[in-house]
Amino acid sequence: MLSPLEKLLFVLALLASGYFGGIGFWRIYKAVARGKPAPGRLDRLPERIGHALWLFVTQRTVFKRRPLVSALHALVFYGFIYYLAVNLVDVLEGLFGLHAVGGWWNPYNLLADLLTAAILVGIVGLMIRRFVLKPPEFTFNPRVKLHEKVAAGIPRDSAIVGAFITFHVGSRLLSKAAQLALEGADPYQPVASALAGALAGMGEGGLVVLEHVFWWGAIGSILAFIPYFPRSKHIHLMVSAFKLTFRAEKPGVLDPIDFEDETAESFGAARLEDFSWPRLIDPYACIMCNRCADVCPANVTGKALNPAALIINERYEFNDILPAFAAGEASPRPLLEFALDADALWSCTTCMACVEVCPVGNEQMLHLVDIRRERVLMEGDFPAELQNAFRGMERAGNPWGISQEKRLDWAEGLDFKVPTTAENPHPEVLYWVGCAASYDPRAQKIARSMAEILNAAGVDWAVLGTREKCTGDSARRAGNEYLFFQLATENVATLNEVAPKKIVTTCPHCMHTIGNEYPQFGGEYEVVHHSAFIEQLLAEGRLDVKPFDAGAKATFHDPCYLGRHNGQYEAPRDVVGALGFVVEDPGRNRENAFCCGAGGAMFWKEEAPGAERIPENRYRELVGTGAEVIATACPFCTQMFETEAAGTEGGPEVRDLAELVAEELRKKRAYLGSSRPALG
Repeated sequence: MLSPLEKLLFVLALLASGYFGGIGFWRIYKAVARGKPAPGRLDRLPERIGHALWLFVTQRTVFKRRPLVSALHALVFYGFIYYLAVNLVDVLEGLFGLHAVGGWWNPYNLLADLLTAAILVGIVGLMIRRFVLKPPEFTFNPRVKLHEKVAAGIPRDSAIVGAFITFHVGSRLLSKAAQLALEGADPYQPVASALAGALAGMGEGGLVVLEHVFWWGAIGSILAFIPYFPRSKHIHLMVSAFKLTFRAEKPGVLDPIDFEDETAESFGAARLEDFSWPRLIDPYACIMCNRCADVCPANVTGKALNPAALIINERYEFNDILPAFAAGEASPRPLLEFALDADALWSCTTCMACVEVCPVGNEQMLHLVDIRRERVLMEGDFPAELQNAFRGMERAGNPWGISQEKRLDWAEGLDFKVPTTAENPHPEVLYWVGCAASYDPRAQKIARSMAEILNAAGVDWAVLGTREKCTGDSARRAGNEYLFFQLATENVATLNEVAPKKIVTTCPHCMHTIGNEYPQFGGEYEVVHHSAFIEQLLAEGRLDVKPFDAGAKATFHDPCYLGRHNGQYEAPRDVVGALGFVVEDPGRNRENAFCCGAGGAMFWKEEAPGAERIPENRYRELVGTGAEVIATACPFCTQMFETEAAGTEGGPEVRDLAELVAEELRKKRAYLGSSRPALG
C-alpha cells in the first residue's frame, strides 16, 4: 500500500496525465468532426457496433496475412486488453491496500501472470523484427513521397512504444515478484514466483522498496504515456474500433456528389478538411503495418503510389498541425504537397486490395478518388491521355470516341440477327454489351460468344444497340463525377423505360456500376455477371457443353470488380470446371488476387514509371501455373493479358469464359452436323 505522500503524488500525476492526454484526444475528435458529412455511416448502429466488436476481439482482419507477426501482435493485443483490469486492480492495491491473492483471485492472477509473459514475448519479437531483422515491408521505394518527418518519426515512435510496453509490463512483473518474495510463492503466478526466487536474498526492507519502485514504474509509465498517446501510432488500439464501426460497407461503391448544392464551394479533396469524417479517422486508425503496400499493384511494381505512405503522411501532417486544425484553422498545405504526388495519384487502379487487406478497415482507395475528383472538377488537372476518353464519352457515349451508329458492329458475322429493344421492347434479359465488347476488336469476340450462348439457350433477350452508352465507370474512377452523372442519368432513363427483368453483363465494371451505383440515381435493377448467368444456364440444362477434351489445365484470373468489389469467386470457376478443365489457381487468387492494371481508368493512359508493368507481373504469375488456358471474365483483363502474351512465344491462350463456352457449343454443332447421314 502506498504512503500518504505517494497517494498524493499519484492523484496529482493522474490529474496531470488526464488533463494533457484529454487535450490530445479532444483535439483529435475536433479534427475528425471537421470532416464533411458521410451519409449512411451511422445507420444500423447496433449492428455496426456488434460486427466491429467481433472483428476487434477475434482479430480476424489482422490474421489475413503475416501469420507469425499477427500471432506476436495478438499476444500484445490480448494482453493489453486484459491489462485494463490488471492496472485497475494494481491501482486499488496501491491506494486502498486491496490484497488480490487467493480465493477467486487465483484465476485472475494466473491469467495476468501468463499474459504478462505473453506480452513480453510478443513485444520483444516485434522489436527484433523491426530493429534487427528490418524486413522490406518497412521500406519505401525512392519514388514514394514521404512527409519530411516520417523517416525518423516511425522508428522513433516504434522505439518509444516498444520501450513503454516493455518497461510497463516488466515493472509490473518485478513488482509482483518482490511482493511474492515477501509473502511467499503463489502457484497461480508461476512467472512472478520464479523471479521471486531470484530476489529471495534481499532483505525485507529492500523488497518493500523494490515493490514500490516497480509499482510506480508500471503505473507511472502509463500516466507518462497517456499524454503522448494521441501522437503515437499506438492510438490505433482505441481508434481502430471506431473505424471498424463506421467503415463503408461497400467501399467500392463511391458516394455521389450533389451538384445542386449551392453551398458547396468545391468538390473533391484538395486539403485534409475536404475529406469526409470517416477519411479523417483513417490516419489515427492506421497501424503503419504496410500490409496495404504489400498488395497494392502500383507499389508492388515500383510505382510512386504506396497507400500506406499516403495515410502515414496524413497522420504526420496532423501531428504537426493538430492544435490549429482542431481550432478550425485551414490546413497550411494541399495534399499533393505532403501526402502524395501526381504520379502516385494517377497510378491507382481502384482494385481495392488495400481496403480488403487493411486490419482496421481504412479506405485508402477512397482518399485517392476524392483527390482525383478535386483535380478533375476544380482544376482540370489530369493526365492528357484521359482527355481523349472523357471527350469520347461526352461526344460519342464511349471512351473510344467511335460513333454510336457502330454500337452493333460487333454482331457482324453471326448466323442470326441480334435482337434489339426496337424489336423486343421489354425482354426478360437485357444483355448490356458494354463499350469494350462493342468497339474493341478483341473484346467483340466475347460479345459474339455471349450472343451465341443466349441464342443457344433460348433466352428471351435483347440489346439496347445504339441506345446503349458507357456506364461512366472510367469517368467516375478517374474523378470526373459530373461526366459520370450525365451518363448515369441518361442510362437510367433508358433502362427504366425498357424495364428488363434481368441485366446480364460481360464486363464486371458495368455490372458493378449499374447494379451498385445506379440506384443512387433511381435505377434499381437485378444485374448479373455473365459467369453467374452461364452457370445458371448450365445448372438448368439449357446448354449442352459436354467437353470433348477433358483434363486440360486452366487457371482463372479473378477480375477486381467481380471478386473483391462484389465477392463473386465460385461461379466462373464452376463454369471453367464444367468445360472439363482442371482449374489451377495462381498463388494470389480470390480476395487476394492481383490486378491486371486496367481499372481506375488506367486502361486509357500510359502506365506510370516503375520497376515493371502491372499486367506483366500478373501474367508471369498466371503463366507460372503451367495452365494451357488463362480464363478471364472481364474484357479489360483479357486485353491486358493478350497484350502481354503477344510479346511471348508458346504461352497459354487467353480466353473469356463466354468464348470457352461458345467454342464447346460450336464443336457440338459441328459434330452433330458431320454425324448426320447423307441424303439421297
